[in-house]
Amino acid sequence: MHMFSRTDFVLLLGVGLSICETATSFPSTQTTSCRIHGKHASGTTNQVEEYLGIPYAQPPIKQLRWAPPVKYNGTGILDATKFGYTCPANATFASRGELVARSKELSLTPQAIPILENLLEQPGVQYSEDCLTLNIWTKRAANGTLKPVLFWIYGGGFNTGTTNNPAYNGKYIVDREDVIIVSANYRLNIFGFPGDPNIQNNLGLLDQRLAIEWVHDNIASFGGDPDRITIFGQSAGGESVDFYAYAWTSDPIVAGFISESGTVYTPGAQTDQATSASRWYNVTSTLGCGNATSNPDKLLACMRSKDWRDIHDAIPVSTGIASATGQFGPTIDNITVFSDYVARSAAGAFIKRPLFLGSNNYEVGLFRPVFGAQNVTFTEAQWDYLNLAIYTCPASYRAEASVSNHVPTWRYRYFGEFPNLRLTNSPDSGAWHGSEVPLIFDTDKDLESLVARTEEETQIANYLRKAWVAFATDPENGLNKYGFPQYNSQKSTLLQLGYNNQTGPQTALPSTHDTGCVLGTTTVRLLLTLASLG
Repeated sequence: MHMFSRTDFVLLLGVGLSICETATSFPSTQTTSCRIHGKHASGTTNQVEEYLGIPYAQPPIKQLRWAPPVKYNGTGILDATKFGYTCPANATFASRGELVARSKELSLTPQAIPILENLLEQPGVQYSEDCLTLNIWTKRAANGTLKPVLFWIYGGGFNTGTTNNPAYNGKYIVDREDVIIVSANYRLNIFGFPGDPNIQNNLGLLDQRLAIEWVHDNIASFGGDPDRITIFGQSAGGESVDFYAYAWTSDPIVAGFISESGTVYTPGAQTDQATSASRWYNVTSTLGCGNATSNPDKLLACMRSKDWRDIHDAIPVSTGIASATGQFGPTIDNITVFSDYVARSAAGAFIKRPLFLGSNNYEVGLFRPVFGAQNVTFTEAQWDYLNLAIYTCPASYRAEASVSNHVPTWRYRYFGEFPNLRLTNSPDSGAWHGSEVPLIFDTDKDLESLVARTEEETQIANYLRKAWVAFATDPENGLNKYGFPQYNSQKSTLLQLGYNNQTGPQTALPSTHDTGCVLGTTTVRLLLTLASLG
């Protein structure tokens, strides 16, 4: 996998996809994929076992490109000591060069450059379609007690993202808490969400489901409890968590949900079939494979014959606001992604298992410099409205839907602001989109090394991490025991995490922040706001 991809290895041998590579690493665990050899994490976390790049699906190439994932079955021993390949991504955010060149104009802090580069640009990763792998960090209990599992789904607008990101390294949480961390790659942009009206869509979401099934079947071998799997994700990862909650009602598998800055109510989380098809045919036409009037089987065969790099390069470049999501993402198919979430919520047509969700106080603090580097400017009022309509209100709507169906629900708003994670000075970037993630994973020092962490930041990081683990340990009552009140829109139950950089269950009336949230009209106003930018 690391000298060759599994695909190359198989092609060289001229055999089927049934062989795992030889390895001599320790420790070793048997899985349904094959026996895998991992390693101990480095540094002070060397009691943590790492198993990286474990295949959970066959490589989605040739006839499996643009097909639902197929379970991986191998023989032999797999070297699971390095991350697998990153799924082809379309990182269209501002580049490092653009940010450096305009750092003074954008009021960027020195640490903003490495933070944004690591979070958005994925430096140093290797891309391949042979990317459907997952990673496990575990520290087995001496008495054999099975630990709860936190399954991470990364964000990136369904357009970019990878588990091989320093922000998402699970070894620190596992070293400090009684929990197991799992993360999984899933197909992105046109490869995961093609929009072809003649095939099954939302393949990236199906990848996530198969990875979760793999974890359920195998995690006990790593010391994890298959009955206590909580899926958690941020941004598009948070939306993925919520898509799952509505799609898999007949076979939930998971015990709880943590959705950070993303829900099914997030504007733009799903695209109608006509728009997705138009984007698909735009690419197929560019590559000479046909259009909407072509024979669909011949068109698909032509597209499957193309090199993935040529397909990637044929995708129109998105700029400005559109660069946050790109051309391809979840499409309404009424199987995995639905057109009627308001009605489904009212009917309770989702998995009724505990939900912990929220947003950050100033999500747009991330996008101000990124969009600014692309000459996109908003008024302060417009920035505030984007923050409200895209992040605050969707969390409010989803929390209310959950509570209305008598599901244990907790809602937070994160406020933490710390020098080492500050992106801009004027205005201060605040608690920006994703800024809670490196505190939960305890990876801020791996994102940047220019500014030291403060003592109060360490306290907030510990407080957040233990809250997430408390939920995973006991989704029904863990946060009650932690001192978090269950959400009620009419009472002071909105958790203000990191408010004034303090720990403790500080709360507020939801209306303190939700003023202006009116289901339906908020999205319309958002569209009008964006349209006014020309």
